[in-house]
Amino acid sequence: MKILINRLKNVFYALVFIAFSSSHAGSYDDFFNAIAQDDANRIAQLAARGFDVNTLSPKGVHGLLMAIGVPAPKVIAVLLNTPGIQVERRNAVDESALMLAAIGGMRDVCERLIALDADVNKTGWTPLHYAAARGRDDIVKLLLAHYAYIDAESPNQTTPLMMAAMYGSATTVSILLDAGADPRLRNAKGLSALDFAREADREDSYKLIAQSLRAIGSS
Repeated sequence: MKILINRLKNVFYALVFIAFSSSHAGSYDDFFNAIAQDDANRIAQLAARGFDVNTLSPKGVHGLLMAIGVPAPKVIAVLLNTPGIQVERRNAVDESALMLAAIGGMRDVCERLIALDADVNKTGWTPLHYAAARGRDDIVKLLLAHYAYIDAESPNQTTPLMMAAMYGSATTVSILLDAGADPRLRNAKGLSALDFAREADREDSYKLIAQSLRAIGSS
């Protein structure tokens, strides 16, 4: 009888484990499907049931990064209000949520991320590089207001001003120069912001940078 009882217990535990595993697998799929569909209610339900919102996708992508990439604004809002959300998880190329929100022009998301202690001055490519490259002037100003290093160097020593000169706008270039960006710096290939503007045939940015260089030379 004792042996039979033990066997029944083992069967019961096995069934409980299988049921738990199946439930978790279902929640896992539901979570990432909800992100893709911007289903904030489903995300909130899963979080309330104890699902770990920091779970990585099959490709190793954090849910918050995936939501910003979709974009799924309703899901982003829920995730950023979920206790324990890890805002500094990176993707395979070291991009943070703040970087992706910056290049995507999501100012409100950037503000919330900064409030949650997202790293404004991460090493390598920074949120300011990304905002400057896309001409996100309001986010450039936001990042600078939160002490983003204006002459931050990427792995190849490219600065936000260089990115703005080639890919951004003359307005972005002007904002960075007025805030103290150094137009004399050169990257690992010996190129300056002026070279970037010339290569991209951005005449307005070129003139602004040249004017700044002349002002420095005459000071």
